[in-house]
Amino acid sequence: MDISGLDLNLLRVFDVVFRHGSVSRAAQELGMSQPAASQAVTRLRQLLGDPLFERMHGGVRPTPRAERLALAVRAALATLEVALAEAHAFEPQQAQKRFRIHLSDIGEARFLPPLMWALREQAPHVQLETLPMAMIEIADALDRGSLDIAIGFLPGVTGTQQTVLLSDHYAVLLRKEHPVLQVLQDGRLSPENLRSLEFVAVRSHSETLRILQALDLQQQIRLSAAHFMAVPSIVRQTDLAVIMPAEIADTFERQGGYAVVQADLPASAFDVSLHWSWRFAQEPANQWLRSLVLEVFRQRA
Repeated sequence: MDISGLDLNLLRVFDVVFRHGSVSRAAQELGMSQPAASQAVTRLRQLLGDPLFERMHGGVRPTPRAERLALAVRAALATLEVALAEAHAFEPQQAQKRFRIHLSDIGEARFLPPLMWALREQAPHVQLETLPMAMIEIADALDRGSLDIAIGFLPGVTGTQQTVLLSDHYAVLLRKEHPVLQVLQDGRLSPENLRSLEFVAVRSHSETLRILQALDLQQQIRLSAAHFMAVPSIVRQTDLAVIMPAEIADTFERQGGYAVVQADLPASAFDVSLHWSWRFAQEPANQWLRSLVLEVFRQRA
């Protein structure tokens, strides 16, 4: 095929339709009308001599030719994006960019303060916006650029580039005067101790719910909360316990009034990682943001 007459915009439409499996959602992302997006797909079909997409309930599905073409098109577009972005170096002291980050509510409470301090020093006009998302949505949001990075324990996020920021494990947070602390052996909660406790669980943190289920302690849950932020004050004023990341629980213990206790919890070790899209791996602003996050975590470590 002679590509001299190929319009690059046709490949952009192809890439977005392929990712969404929908012409209408592709048009919405690209800021164009659905008829214009459909016309672009039709023109590319004529140029390539292949239907490319077949209609199905709720959208379209790619043909085998489109499946083979998609990876090459995405790589080519990413190369062009990087090449064009390199002409505009990121200057943090002058930049007025807004970065969008996925963080859980626990992550916001623990990691935003040192990150905002570093931003004040290095990029005083840059803004941050946190956009907590369902795990299944994160990789696509990174690829589309609606998220710049994601930070957290995200085992369901695949297809991203990532690096481990810290390794952690789950522990139990109690109020400092909790009665169970008087009967501990070796400073750890035994299975019997755990069965004697009542818990507050946070629905947005599925791993802690998984641990309670694995220990067959669902009947010990006295409070199921939607968000984490109120949980520490509840723990401090009651005999309820909460399973949470030890690294974050330690920060409450240092504030006073809390005790962090280790226990034999199933599959409790995990990694907190920084995720980003390969499409923006070489983009200067994204590179700078990732470097800043790594620097902040090294200082905390």
